[in-house]
Amino acid sequence: MLRFVRQHIFQYQSLTYFLLILLCFFIFIWSISRGSVDIPFWTVIQILIAEIPYSPFEHQAETSIVNIVVQIRLPRVLLSMIVGASLALAGAAFQGLLKNPLADPYTLGVSSGGALGAVFVLFFGVTIPGLGFFTLPFISIISSFFTLLFVISFSKMVQRSMSSETIILTGIIFSSFLGAFISLMIALTGDELRQIIGWLLGSLAMRGWAYVWLALPLFIIAFIMLLFNRQELNALAFGEETARQLGVNVRVRKYVILGAATILTGSAVAVSGTIGFVGLVIPHMTRLIWGSNHRILLPLSMFVGAGFLALADIVARTIISPSELPIGVITAMIGAPVFGLILIKQQKKVG
Repeated sequence: MLRFVRQHIFQYQSLTYFLLILLCFFIFIWSISRGSVDIPFWTVIQILIAEIPYSPFEHQAETSIVNIVVQIRLPRVLLSMIVGASLALAGAAFQGLLKNPLADPYTLGVSSGGALGAVFVLFFGVTIPGLGFFTLPFISIISSFFTLLFVISFSKMVQRSMSSETIILTGIIFSSFLGAFISLMIALTGDELRQIIGWLLGSLAMRGWAYVWLALPLFIIAFIMLLFNRQELNALAFGEETARQLGVNVRVRKYVILGAATILTGSAVAVSGTIGFVGLVIPHMTRLIWGSNHRILLPLSMFVGAGFLALADIVARTIISPSELPIGVITAMIGAPVFGLILIKQQKKVG
């Protein structure tokens, strides 16, 4: 079945995109309609259409319902989809570049680097003049980028060829090391403890429009960077020497791809906290179904990641309603078993 899908993916590429966009739209409306107060599908659609600037349509919903949809649930659902798409794209880029399905922002330590930067900002109350609200994502992205540079540099010291296994093991080492500093700040924290703990577990609660406008431009920039390098990712999948023979400037392209993936990871961590396994599971499952051509894999991973995290957010805020679970708990409960299955599959290939 999977072989048939891969053989006919180019023929039905437009249909595949259309169905995934349709599914994401359904999840989008469903996510907005579900909560402590359930709102009918059609009412949600009417409100959203009426809220479009210069829309000639009107709705009959109560003001309180409109506020719930527009000011509370809409930005949260949009943010969940942006974060899910960002983590899935970053994971697809890391896995394609390193030629290893176990590579993702979490295992490479990039998420931990972003988390350390964000916790540093929360702990010390740092504000960079001129950046204001953007201080947290800026520090998060910078710390993610430097973490990746340290991982690559250390991997090169251990093994000059820098095999993907060495890079991943180094990433896990750095992730644990940075986690120790995060734990130290938590131990020294006072009134900020609840905020930092909740943020580290991953959450989209109380995230308004400011977070959407913060994450969206960074997502668009990084997505365009990856989109323009999708052919180079395909070439690099055959090895750096083959890519050079095909005319790819390997050094520059690697840094552009790594930079884009780091921006995606850092911005996602900055607005939602640490959400593990999305960047690992979604690209891997997408690759199993649709193949490893990055022209198709990148946009499909984006759609699947967006839909997956929106669904996870529904579970997080409704499973023990009126209380709410951190979304990172939900993704870990789903992702950890899948991660185990991937490890078993990889071991069988090696054996």
